[in-house]
Amino acid sequence: LTEDEDVQRMLRGSLLWKVKAKGGSRERLFRLQEDGVTVCFEGRFGRARSPQSFSVAHIEAVREGRRSEGLRKHGAAFPERHCFTLAFKGRRKNLDLAARGEEDARHWVQGLTKLMGRLQAMSQMEKLDHWIHGVLQRADRNKDNKMSFREVKSMLRMLNIDMDDIYASKLFKECDHSGNERLEGRELEEFCRRLLRRPELEELFGRYSGEDRVLSAEELQDFLRDQGEDSSLRQARAIIRTYELNEKAKRQDLMMLDGFMMYLLSAAGDILNQEHTKVHQDMSQPLSHYFISSSHNTYLTRNQIGGTSSTEAYVRALRAGCRCVELDCWEGSDGEPVVYHGHTLTSKILFRDVIESIRDSAFEKSPYPVILSLENHCGLEQQATMARHMKAILGDKLLTQPLQGQDPHSLPSPEQLKEKILVKGKKLPELWQEPRGVTSFLDREEEEEEEEEEEEEEKVQERSPRRVRAFPRDVVLGDHGILAKDASQVSPELSALVVYCQAVPFPGLAQALRHPQPCQMSSFSERKARKLIKEAG
Repeated sequence: LTEDEDVQRMLRGSLLWKVKAKGGSRERLFRLQEDGVTVCFEGRFGRARSPQSFSVAHIEAVREGRRSEGLRKHGAAFPERHCFTLAFKGRRKNLDLAARGEEDARHWVQGLTKLMGRLQAMSQMEKLDHWIHGVLQRADRNKDNKMSFREVKSMLRMLNIDMDDIYASKLFKECDHSGNERLEGRELEEFCRRLLRRPELEELFGRYSGEDRVLSAEELQDFLRDQGEDSSLRQARAIIRTYELNEKAKRQDLMMLDGFMMYLLSAAGDILNQEHTKVHQDMSQPLSHYFISSSHNTYLTRNQIGGTSSTEAYVRALRAGCRCVELDCWEGSDGEPVVYHGHTLTSKILFRDVIESIRDSAFEKSPYPVILSLENHCGLEQQATMARHMKAILGDKLLTQPLQGQDPHSLPSPEQLKEKILVKGKKLPELWQEPRGVTSFLDREEEEEEEEEEEEEEKVQERSPRRVRAFPRDVVLGDHGILAKDASQVSPELSALVVYCQAVPFPGLAQALRHPQPCQMSSFSERKARKLIKEAG
């Protein structure tokens, strides 16, 4: 890839604006390092305290345009086509960037995407080399490509190796053949190799290879048979061709210790069946036959009393494979509903922005349906606004009608609902009598459930150092103290979007078994579940 035009531009470096999460931006010089994995950035004229860096291996996704919360809020000063976001794996925050021109942005987006693809396609040995190189680069503080004993100790901490200083010093001196108290080149390679020794694997290798310490295809076949793996001679030879590092041994269908270790430490040697890392189950059963990976208070990035709400929390949940996300919807100012943890000090985000984030990320990791679990505290007007936003933003992805030809007595399957977003919420009865086409949300059983939830939240608040005044459940305050008097009713617009996930109070086990309603679903606490089981005998 070093001759690729996009990668060449990244190696030369570009001035990019780094957009801060709280507003404001700083121009930084971003440059891909020669290892093709590390990107360093610093002030335009090297005035930053010290260069910062990140690894391409740690990037989960590259998003073009203003497709992050940070750029939506603070990126208006930059043209859409100049903007892009690096979303990292784990809990590291996004890096929101804006290039000086559209061409520069395109080079970085395409270049990073190519490098990410190359990393995924690497062999086990290449991955190990890159990993070691990355650790060494971080530990080499003065960037002289040599390692002092102090830097070696820093490297050991990075690797989470708890090694006695005396033994570490002895190992360092044994590898320091030049005697200059610095390890470099072959010396460093030898030190790392000795660190990576696995005596238990060496013993296992010796048990099957015999005195010559070389594993033939037939001996590897014996090992595979003992492990309950595919033990054909063809499979043994295929493993040798894939993992053996010595070309001469590979041509003779022989495996050395290093190749054997490469195999055992690869995904193929994992105790987990690699076929099970992707969907391998029958996905044509009714939706209710599956456990659904669900998220509670999805919008929160920290605690549920005073933490931050963020659209990025939805992106991360969906990328982690979650298929049901929660939206706690409350009255907002200017007619716009907001999402936050009601009656607390958590920050608020616009419902509209949440729906946009879900649209962009819903099917990046899985094609199977996503359920929007709405906890609705809005009045009728803002409920109608919620419905308009979902229809306008989600478009054809939003399921608004039962599937054509679907048996009304059973739910469709995840396979049938691929790439569809379903709304879970309250629904008006087909023949309703109340004025204005509305009905009450809560009945006695639901009120009991609300009271149980309130008790749990009060316990959490009592443990929190910051006390929050709680309001009665039937008094709903909006974004700026707006009272939503009709928050216990459901609007026809929102009701119409509930197709297969109608939230209802649980009628009891006996009635549920006698009169099953496949499109209805109920939520109850563990305490209520234990009570129902006890009552049912």
